[in-house]
Amino acid sequence: MGEYEHRLHELEGEANYFPPPPRHPGGRERLHIQKSSVCSRAYFVVVMAFFHLYIINIIALLLYVHYNTGSGEQDIPLENSASAPRPMPAEHRIPSSASLSPELSFQLPRLEGIRVGHVQRVSLVLDRTHNMRTLSLKPLLFEIPGFLSVEESSVVMQLAQLKGLTHSSLLTAPDSQEEHLTQDQLFSLLDLNQDGLLQREEILSLSHSTDGSWLSSYNLRKIHTGLETNPSGVLSLQEFKRVSGGVLQYSTAGQGLDGHAKVRQRSTHTRLYLGEGTHHLLKSIRNRVTRLTRLPSSLVDLSEPMEVVRYEQGGYSHAHHDSGPTNHDSSCAHTHLVANNSASKQVACRYLTALLHLNSADGGGETSFPVADNRTYEEEVLGDLSQQYCDKGNLKVKPVAGTALLWYNHLSDGNGWVGELDEFSLHGDCLVTRGFKWTGSVWVNIDPEQQRQERYQRLVSWHPDGQSKKPEHGDLHQDL
Repeated sequence: MGEYEHRLHELEGEANYFPPPPRHPGGRERLHIQKSSVCSRAYFVVVMAFFHLYIINIIALLLYVHYNTGSGEQDIPLENSASAPRPMPAEHRIPSSASLSPELSFQLPRLEGIRVGHVQRVSLVLDRTHNMRTLSLKPLLFEIPGFLSVEESSVVMQLAQLKGLTHSSLLTAPDSQEEHLTQDQLFSLLDLNQDGLLQREEILSLSHSTDGSWLSSYNLRKIHTGLETNPSGVLSLQEFKRVSGGVLQYSTAGQGLDGHAKVRQRSTHTRLYLGEGTHHLLKSIRNRVTRLTRLPSSLVDLSEPMEVVRYEQGGYSHAHHDSGPTNHDSSCAHTHLVANNSASKQVACRYLTALLHLNSADGGGETSFPVADNRTYEEEVLGDLSQQYCDKGNLKVKPVAGTALLWYNHLSDGNGWVGELDEFSLHGDCLVTRGFKWTGSVWVNIDPEQQRQERYQRLVSWHPDGQSKKPEHGDLHQDL
């Protein structure tokens, strides 16, 4: 039985054995090659390339939307009313303490031009946006069509005529800086809202007494002292005559290249107060300038009144700078009251200009920037400042009713404050060949010396209790 089983296992082993097939003569031995990963790596590279291309396209689309829509609507919030007062941000509030420290100082926002022809959208009035187009980078110059409607422009011209237009001064020599005014004339010029009473804000705002002229700091201190000692807090004409003596006016008009005050030929002008107690449209203009420039409202509110100029046929102005450079021999006219130096020369310190075209001139009257976007600034190649610069000017803007021009008269100092005078801001009004030309100039006065500007802000707007003093007669003469 055991032998039988052993034999059976041997037969099963022989049946399961199959010899390998014979090799073909001269044939090659087939090698076993491991499967390669080349295809999977190529696929991964292609996928990653498309993924990076997709991310780059998304970033490019976001940049395109950002630069073509602008950030005006987000950066310039719109209040419920165009004439509603704008609250001052906490970082822009002026401290009420007597001393200043660097950490309490605020910086000045500045619009970005991006490139010539760039268009941004800004919100200035309720339920409406405006396009702001960059016209030049040197100086930084913008055009805002429709800043005022045609009807609003007409109202401003009517208000100027009601206030009374006076003939612009002719060319004056630089050393002829003094001219006596009567007390009645000075009172009328200082009474910005024409209510027959002088408030503290009207005196300390250092309003121009005539075209481009400021009061001396001595007389301002004298008038201010009389106001503070008056129990009613205001001065009537009789009280003003009692506390003030003879006063002087100092010429600080925008300077032309020849060292003379700027010249207007065949033109009349007046000044319209933009603060409380005036026409609601004038207050709306002030608010629009505040929203457009993004500056603290206190800086705009305490700046000089708007100057309205009417050029007749044949009228023009020489090329000039709206602001002047300051040095150890001069000081800003609007902060001279708080200046610690004894500088005899006062200059107009105008950080920026908003020029409003109030009508469309029938012929000529362009606003010219003769050296806009020049590589260099050379006075000797400008030639005649009366009319030749209009023919050779790099940039001329035709006056269109309601259109506003905004430009910076000063560069930035690199620390968020006023820097040197931008010489490329030289500009003038070309000859009016037919009809009339009406303009309104709104300036924002800022002292390049920041601490002096802040001392002035505290003196004018703040009291020991930390509250801003409001005019007691701010609701009078709303229509004038």
